[in-house]
Amino acid sequence: MIGNINDGYKRWDCCRYMVTVGFMLLSASLALSGCRSSEPKDKEPLPVKDFVFEQSDQFAQAHASTIARAEDGVFVVAWFGGTHEKHDDVGIWISRGMPGNWSPPRELAKVREDPHWNPVLFSAPDGDMMLFFKVGEEIPDWETWVTSSPNGGATWSEPRELVPGDRGGRGPVKNKPIVLSNGDWLAPASHEDERWKVFVDRSRDGGQSWKASDYVPIDTSRFEGKGAIQPTLWESEPGKVHMLVRTSDGVIGRSDSDDYGKTWSPLYKTSLPNPNSGIDLARLADGTLILAYNPDDENWGARAPLRLALSEDNGKTWDYTYDVETGTDEDEFSYPSIISWGDTAAVVYTWQRERVAFWSGTARQLRKLATED
Repeated sequence: MIGNINDGYKRWDCCRYMVTVGFMLLSASLALSGCRSSEPKDKEPLPVKDFVFEQSDQFAQAHASTIARAEDGVFVVAWFGGTHEKHDDVGIWISRGMPGNWSPPRELAKVREDPHWNPVLFSAPDGDMMLFFKVGEEIPDWETWVTSSPNGGATWSEPRELVPGDRGGRGPVKNKPIVLSNGDWLAPASHEDERWKVFVDRSRDGGQSWKASDYVPIDTSRFEGKGAIQPTLWESEPGKVHMLVRTSDGVIGRSDSDDYGKTWSPLYKTSLPNPNSGIDLARLADGTLILAYNPDDENWGARAPLRLALSEDNGKTWDYTYDVETGTDEDEFSYPSIISWGDTAAVVYTWQRERVAFWSGTARQLRKLATED
């Protein structure tokens, strides 16, 4: 195990200087594509891969990263870091920058000496950036806190409780909210008690107040274990909203809504495996879906490899897949967070609980990599 990790360090570190150049070439290629349409398509640069930070002496473990992109193209990445998950010293950490040029990690939020969990970055329509996170010793007692930035993550407001006095987790639990075609914000949410249950939290006033939906129906005779948590959302056409969810039954679940997420179909199984580990999804401008997940079908199974899958039919089939990380059953490349703009996506994820890794590429690059693979 240690040998694998050290080999990974060598592979990444020896090529680190190439990352900035590669990203600059990718950006230049995309910017000049209109002037170079006659150039062979196989000249397109490869996707960019990087670490957001080297192994840190500020925290022993890092997990549950999240990503947003500022209006000037700078990425903002947050995660929780500390001795280990659920330790009282765990806080919310942040870095800004581009591949090959990230700011040093700094602790952004530590409201008290209790564990902090699951940061979620969200780019609001007015240009502000929001960061949601959980605080509490036990998951059923979670409070949701939020802070905002008017300048792409350079400075942040004082954190406040999202729904004062509420417990169990309001607002987004792991993945980013979406803005619906009617202007509502919809946050993918879940509660973890004796049973795991998913719902959505809705805001109609730009995140100032929130109203929780009913729980998504789940037939416990069809899903083994505790249930489902941590949805990821998309809207395929006005009013048509969908979610994929992490479950305890070795498979990704799905539910659909025809009324802007007010009511939901009973949860049903997809063909996608899931080892009871976090997933996330982004929808490109042309409607293509990109899903990031671990493709193991055993409950609490392997969190390697980390796979990206493309769907061109609203999630019915996933014809193109590519493993961003491979590894063994003992490795961990997990809890992805993915965003998109135009035809490009960027994903961050836990790398062995020691670092946060970054990957970015276009849908066309993913299709080509999937074909070559």
